[in-house]
Amino acid sequence: MSPEAVSAYRIPASIEATPKQVNDGDRLDGLFPAGTRVYLTDVGTTPVPEFAAAARRLALAGYKPVPHLPARRMAGPADLRDRLNRLTGEAGVDDVLVIAGSVDRPAGDFASTMDILRTGMLAEFGIRTIGVAGHPEGSPDIPAGGVAEAIAQKNAFAAEYGIDMRIVTQFGFDPQRFVAWAHDLAASGNTLPIHIGVSGPAKITTLLKYAALCGVGPSLDFLKKRASSVMALASGFSPEGVVAPIEEHVAGDPGCPIAQLHVFPFGGLRKTAEWLAERGSWFGDNGSGETTVIAETN
Repeated sequence: MSPEAVSAYRIPASIEATPKQVNDGDRLDGLFPAGTRVYLTDVGTTPVPEFAAAARRLALAGYKPVPHLPARRMAGPADLRDRLNRLTGEAGVDDVLVIAGSVDRPAGDFASTMDILRTGMLAEFGIRTIGVAGHPEGSPDIPAGGVAEAIAQKNAFAAEYGIDMRIVTQFGFDPQRFVAWAHDLAASGNTLPIHIGVSGPAKITTLLKYAALCGVGPSLDFLKKRASSVMALASGFSPEGVVAPIEEHVAGDPGCPIAQLHVFPFGGLRKTAEWLAERGSWFGDNGSGETTVIAETN
């Protein structure tokens, strides 16, 4: 591939949003391309009816809502069934992100992602496209020795039940770490495509806050070094230093398991959407997110 083609190479993108941003924000029509996956964050503060209403609003705007299902925040099987009933019945949800949910003590019977998967309820409600969490910088919820086993269990589950499963990672700021982590997973037997979490454009101070809250230690160290620069504080964070090296690697390595970017819009939905449009990351119906194309930059 020529240097020009490599520089124009783009990976499809999905985006994260809070129910409040969706329910109380500006018009959603035309903000993203039709079919874009929009993940709905669940941090335990949004009542289920409001959460389902946000998913429905996204669907009506032409996007694919992907609600989080946090295992440890669920009261039990009845709670899971109620959520799935609302999400599928009211918003037509057929794609979810199942996560453990970082709480000290589970609210009910579910302590892990696999506990949700093994209920069989997702298939019962017609959901056979599923994201699961990945943590390139480690997870406080899984001992280092347990990560490989957790990934192996999810691979086995997807293969046994014919699930279209992907790994969606926490955000970070070290492209070399992301690439090495993805290849290490593949070397240990992972066959699930990986969607890499990155921040959209934002103030350095905003990112410092979220990095501390989400426990991304090495990334927090990186941001602290950046924050020591007055120019960095004034200009804010540009994701290109993270995204461009990842795309260059994927362009030169078609076998790389990184299939998509997942963008956390810490600087706002509209600002993030404009950045993705300007760089050529929005194209076509990227709801499936598995096809990488070359797009011209604007």
